[in-house]
Amino acid sequence: MLQRVVIENVRPEVDGGRFPAKAIVGQPLVVEADAFAEYEPIVACVLRYRREGEDWTEIRMQDEPDDHKRGGFTPKQLGTYDYTLEAWIDEFETWRRALMRKVEARQDVAVELQIGAALVSAAASRASSAAAGRLASAAARIGAQERTREGARLASAAARIGDSERTREAARVALSDQVTRLMARHPDRSRAARHPELRLIVDAPKALFSAWYELFPRSWAKERGRHGTFRDLEAVLPYVSGMGFDVLYLPPIHPIGRTHRKGKNNALTARPDDPGSPWAIGSPEGGHKAVHPELGTLEDFRRFVKASGKQGLEVALDIAFQCSPDHPYVKEHPEWFKLRPDGRIQFAENPPKKYEDIYPFNFETEDRAGLWEELKSVFLFWAEQGVHIFRVDNPHTKPFAFWEWTIAEVKREVPDAIFLSEAFTRPRLMERLAKSGFTQSYTYFAWKVTKEEIAEYFKGLTSPPLSDYFRPNAWPNTPDILTEFLVKGGRSAFIARLVLAATLSASYGIYGPAFELREHTPAEPGSEEYLNSEKYELRRWNIGRSDNLSGLIAQINAIRRENAALQDNERLRFHPVDNENIIAYSKCTESADNVVLTLLNLDPRRTHSGAVALPLSDWGLDGRRSFVLDELLSGDTVRLSAKQLRVTLDPKINPAMIFRVGGDRRT
Repeated sequence: MLQRVVIENVRPEVDGGRFPAKAIVGQPLVVEADAFAEYEPIVACVLRYRREGEDWTEIRMQDEPDDHKRGGFTPKQLGTYDYTLEAWIDEFETWRRALMRKVEARQDVAVELQIGAALVSAAASRASSAAAGRLASAAARIGAQERTREGARLASAAARIGDSERTREAARVALSDQVTRLMARHPDRSRAARHPELRLIVDAPKALFSAWYELFPRSWAKERGRHGTFRDLEAVLPYVSGMGFDVLYLPPIHPIGRTHRKGKNNALTARPDDPGSPWAIGSPEGGHKAVHPELGTLEDFRRFVKASGKQGLEVALDIAFQCSPDHPYVKEHPEWFKLRPDGRIQFAENPPKKYEDIYPFNFETEDRAGLWEELKSVFLFWAEQGVHIFRVDNPHTKPFAFWEWTIAEVKREVPDAIFLSEAFTRPRLMERLAKSGFTQSYTYFAWKVTKEEIAEYFKGLTSPPLSDYFRPNAWPNTPDILTEFLVKGGRSAFIARLVLAATLSASYGIYGPAFELREHTPAEPGSEEYLNSEKYELRRWNIGRSDNLSGLIAQINAIRRENAALQDNERLRFHPVDNENIIAYSKCTESADNVVLTLLNLDPRRTHSGAVALPLSDWGLDGRRSFVLDELLSGDTVRLSAKQLRVTLDPKINPAMIFRVGGDRRT
């Protein structure tokens, strides 16, 4: 059978369908494609979709210029969906438009009407045949009755269109809206082109829009020198939720090994009271499914998860697939680790750094099935304790195939599970991890400082094809990352990076309270490690300090919650400013009923002024009339009657401005 219709440039389609695209439950997914045939026939196209294991639903794609088709659907449940496109030459619509031109030109259409009558008669037969085959249920019988009636109407229309004695009346019937609608419902799809089925992963809303706060539980004891517990940490929950965060991320909470334990500031020799690194997982007290005894019990942890939920916080756990030399796995499954030629297990290295307190797994072990199943069960164990969000440590050092299998298996049982990839590595590796199933990904944001760097990077993150599967999570700092900009920039640098992270990316996070208290002393000049790093010692934090940025953080998180434009990564646009030290960008909803414009001074030391060109037509504004801008940080209001906004940004007073276009206050 000759196939005439071509379907191409489908979006979203990740690597030709090798990997699933991503969507959010309850939010529309737009599907686009080009569908055409040779010369000028009219091509109809439908989008077909279904949740895995359910029946197909079908909707007609809208026609756009240049053979482009656009449609979409709103997934109502979490899980895996299939979707595809089907397109065919719409013989009747092609004929109808040709007939219309001939009628308008007052040409003889007798022959054309005979052709049309045959097309309509064939559609009547299709409607009747479909009706006869739909008798399985009450709903099907109702549908069959409707098809029978439509078949009868089409048969009647065919007779009238084919009446050679009354061509004017026949043409009127052929061009009527009723016949057009009926023919669209019963097309000839026998030679339709079908695109290969594609997959879609539908995630929970936090997969797209979330604000993360990282802290070390052991540093929150009320008494100096004591190891903090989950009970102690419950008292901190109002502080975190009060800043407007919705994810509380904890580094590993498992027992910590003693062999080769690292001391303060990563010293090779630990003192007796040094707590060690939480990432050196495992001791005689247990491994990846155990709680560090000094933090409390598993029951204490479950209580903490419930207490967090009451404060509007979901707990995220760090999952680091590595072991201390004291981990039970080392004795029970030595085959899961690599041996050096001298017979010792290979410890982790990232030259020049050595991590003698950590053994990596050998994912190519002969007992691969046993290892992979056990590691999958770690996620499921913590899901049973109420944790559905996981920050995964160094996933780029494990096989892609492992993540693709494990994440799919876990999400089958825990559909709302979220996986954050902590992979500060080469771009292709980060992208492949996202394709393999990771819900969110860390980014290079921390190191993007200039206007050009920031704009170029986020344009790529928020545009297809990357945006079809890669969801960024922007962090200005982490326990491992203290950038030079924060070290040297002072208070305004912290504010600038906070505003950028929170308004450029729908998901962002901070490592606190190091961030809001502006911890900025490196271990040594040029290092990104903190001096007296919390990774190796207990810290005490004075969150009651008057210079704490917590109030500003709470204000910015409230702005994010109140403005839908900031809750997505689409429609991010950068705007020209006549000063290279000022960056300007906006986000808006699809209907432009919410528009947020951010301007920021990238120089943390000097005041800068500049004028930004505003794309008023894109925001639904008439450039000939004035409009209102509400500055959300100061509460000030600006009425503007020009296409330019001039601002002065003093890093000591107002390094950033966040404007909301005035909505129903437009004049």
